[in-house]
Amino acid sequence: MLLLLRRAWAAAASRRGTRWCSLGACCSYRLRDAQPDSLHHLPVHPLWQSPLTIPGGTRQSPINIQWRDSVYDPFLKPLKINYDPTTCLHIWNNGYSFLVEFDDSTDRSIIVGGPLENQYRLKQFHFHWGAINEWGSEHTVDSKFYPAELHLVHWNAVVYPTFEEAVMEGNGLAVIGVFLKLGAHHEGLQTLVDALPAVKHKDTVVEFDVFDPSCLIPSCPDYWTYAGSLTTPPLTESVTWIIKKKPIEVDENQLEAFRMLLFTSDGEEEKRMVDNFRPLQPLMNRTVRSSFQSRHLLNTEVQPKDHAEQIMP
Repeated sequence: MLLLLRRAWAAAASRRGTRWCSLGACCSYRLRDAQPDSLHHLPVHPLWQSPLTIPGGTRQSPINIQWRDSVYDPFLKPLKINYDPTTCLHIWNNGYSFLVEFDDSTDRSIIVGGPLENQYRLKQFHFHWGAINEWGSEHTVDSKFYPAELHLVHWNAVVYPTFEEAVMEGNGLAVIGVFLKLGAHHEGLQTLVDALPAVKHKDTVVEFDVFDPSCLIPSCPDYWTYAGSLTTPPLTESVTWIIKKKPIEVDENQLEAFRMLLFTSDGEEEKRMVDNFRPLQPLMNRTVRSSFQSRHLLNTEVQPKDHAEQIMP
């Protein structure tokens, strides 16, 4: 169970001929090509310092979501989330992030609705974050970075018998993305933060049960959705992304707890786990749909105050 996701990635990489990179390296500050000028000079994890692509790939993730260019879809349904806290199993430092994994053998923790045709089982959730608060999220909104981003990974157990098979198919996975912004202390997250010192080093695992990740999802129902990919190898284009519009607030100490984790194993030279995000990918011919109507106005002087706060939370 512990190595399920890594094995799935490795198996998929082998089948697709994709180069498999170690997830245990430290961060670096090399530049990326093909990034918008405003997004240059960001640190890049060694996982992304050499070309790693799906041949002919047209729906890679993450992307920059342009609020004005997203298309309101009145047929998008509300996303329904039903998680059983007792399905939570453990926390695992995999050398790239930390994963909170769940028992996905039954339909006890699922999502349904939204852009999805089937219900999807929760497999795990993890975060991406930066060394400082100016960046860290994988997706951006109007080129705005957040300090961190939560990903809740689900798979289509209605159509596919195993998670590994779902990873390889276009409608196999559904990932909820939630932005984290600096603000008030988050009580729900603190339970998780308190457990992180026990998984400081790569390949450490601790039991972590009876946790409901729905406490990490904003109550605002609005979201963007688009067809994308995994943001780590094998980068398979199997993900329906559901990006929540409203971020959750966490405080500085909680973000710093993420940054105290290590990419390295016990006994190795310590390398802090920071900047573990993939650079932005081109949108190409995809459409980003929204479950809400945009109220962008050309004249910012008459833009409603409450909407201005929503755009720049």
